[in-house]
Amino acid sequence: MPPPLNKLLLTSLILFSTISISAQRIPEIDRRQTEIRHLDLTYALPEYRTQEDWLTRAEFLRKQILFSAGLWPMPEKQPFMPVIFDRKDRGDYTVEKVYFESLPGFYVTGNLYRPKNINGKAPAVLCPHGHWTYGRLENTPLNSGPARAASFARQGYIAFSYDMVGYNDSAAISHRFADHNTTGREALWNVNLLGLQLWNSIRSVDFLLSLPEVDSNRIACTGESGGGTQTFLLMAVDPRIGTAAPVNMLSFIMQGGSLCENAPNLRIDTNNVEFGALMAPRPMIMVSATGDWTKNTLTSEYPAISRIYQLFGAEEKVTAIQVNAPHNYNQESREAVYGWFAHWMLGRPEITPVRERGNLVSSITDLLVYFSRPRPENELDEPGLARYMIESRKLQFEKSFPTDSASLESFKNSYGVGLKYALMAQYPDQVIAGEPVASDPEIKVKGVIKEDRILSRPESGDRVPLSIWRRPQSKSAASSIVLIACADSRSDQVNDLAAEMINSGHLVAAVGCFPGKRQIPSNIKFFTTYNRTDEANRVQDILTATSYLRSQYKGAGISLIGAGQSGLLALLARALAPRFDKTVIDVSQFDIANDQEFIRLLPIPGIRHAGDLLTAVTTAPISPLLLHNAGVRVDYGKLGKIYSVMGKTGDFRSEKSQLPASQISAWLR
Repeated sequence: MPPPLNKLLLTSLILFSTISISAQRIPEIDRRQTEIRHLDLTYALPEYRTQEDWLTRAEFLRKQILFSAGLWPMPEKQPFMPVIFDRKDRGDYTVEKVYFESLPGFYVTGNLYRPKNINGKAPAVLCPHGHWTYGRLENTPLNSGPARAASFARQGYIAFSYDMVGYNDSAAISHRFADHNTTGREALWNVNLLGLQLWNSIRSVDFLLSLPEVDSNRIACTGESGGGTQTFLLMAVDPRIGTAAPVNMLSFIMQGGSLCENAPNLRIDTNNVEFGALMAPRPMIMVSATGDWTKNTLTSEYPAISRIYQLFGAEEKVTAIQVNAPHNYNQESREAVYGWFAHWMLGRPEITPVRERGNLVSSITDLLVYFSRPRPENELDEPGLARYMIESRKLQFEKSFPTDSASLESFKNSYGVGLKYALMAQYPDQVIAGEPVASDPEIKVKGVIKEDRILSRPESGDRVPLSIWRRPQSKSAASSIVLIACADSRSDQVNDLAAEMINSGHLVAAVGCFPGKRQIPSNIKFFTTYNRTDEANRVQDILTATSYLRSQYKGAGISLIGAGQSGLLALLARALAPRFDKTVIDVSQFDIANDQEFIRLLPIPGIRHAGDLLTAVTTAPISPLLLHNAGVRVDYGKLGKIYSVMGKTGDFRSEKSQLPASQISAWLR
């Protein structure tokens, strides 16, 4: 008699599961050591099967962009007091000069184009520009910023054409502001050129909406090249952009080569095309050219983004065109955009190009904001702007720091989330392990077995070395585990700790956190835009080891020890993991208020903006915490206050000296 169908199904599932897990091999080398992502790799868009899957990913990506740009949590918007002056009548439209403060002491500059004889509310278009010699004033066959904005005004839109940082009237700050090819102070605080320009774009939307004749439900954005990057970043994070046309930029084969397109952490595990898909289901036209990195748009990038629109049943809201030209925003490209915008914003039934008319371009003196006009007296230089941005982030953090349970929850949702994006690490659901290899225990405790194994997360290509010391009878019955995060599991310090913990009845594990240091080729630009730092990888390894131990020793309590220079990393990992029973951290006399200390020991972009160790302690699941080796010059009292807020004052202890293994073991009992 054949077995019942459900029994066959169960047997098949078990067999399939066993085959699947065994097929996941431990890699021979750690891919993180050898594979470096960069702007010229060929990327792809992952497959998203449901709208819910995409919406979950989209929310993650929006926060990733905002945090990378220094805009998570969002800064407070100051009154910008726009100055609009020197109106020129161009027959059927007018053009005026504009400047306003997006930040105190930094001015957005540009031109406002308006149609004559507006009836009711008018749609508006934001016009960022690319890296042309004359910026927004470029007027050549390949691109004309003035012709674009004037044409929009003639068609009934209010258009604002504004400067990139360092171009034309925006000359107080250069286009190399806060260069992050090395991790300096600005990178720690997420002060970067991309973020400044994205903030300027957000404030430019605010400016348009401050005009009484603008229809808030009809706001569009279009820009080319670096202006295309500004367009898709703005449309990704600002839902007020209802229609968009990123021109000559969305590509799988080149991600943008300028500093203003590459903030740290921005493209870790993602790419521009996935950012472009964040426009769905709002209308978007992808404009490409045969002579640049968008040459494959019609067969590659457009179909990929269309699949996201299909999840919303909105395939008709995305299209793509290609012109036979080099990198451009030429008349043919512009006219295609006019037609797309006219359909979705003006109600034009057909989607066909709208032709430009001649006599469009004003003289440069009619467009330069500061021509024959003094610059604002309070305008900041680059060091002054960087100082202001850092100090304002410090102040915002202090104002947000929790004082009760209600403010604690809000803090977790802002700075706690920010810390996750600074580290780009997560607690894995599944960890695979290689076969254990017996090795010399190297500790003076009789009857102890030491096993070494390599852990890896599926599909990640990583190798995480884990050593486990145990007595023979504790293989499956361990009730108490101590995980030691360290640089080298064979060090004397780790062996001393392991011996003490074994004698106290614990099973002991030690994770060697991403050993060594990657060598970054000199030709790789913007490394941290695309890759995690070594320190962030080490935090991930602690989380990977923790997940493995919990899966293998279900129900056992786990305590965490951060040894030596790995102590700070363990404290960060603790914030992203389930609750540890107790935690002991060697803080190595680290000065948590000194940016230079972070550059030396924790050069993780955005770590200071996220609140660093203060946020890590505040947002971690509450449990007893012992900090030692604090030194005499560092005050960790603020960390103790966190425990007071949570009503757990007795669970926090700080010691100035480095504690021996015996005292650590006694505290863990």
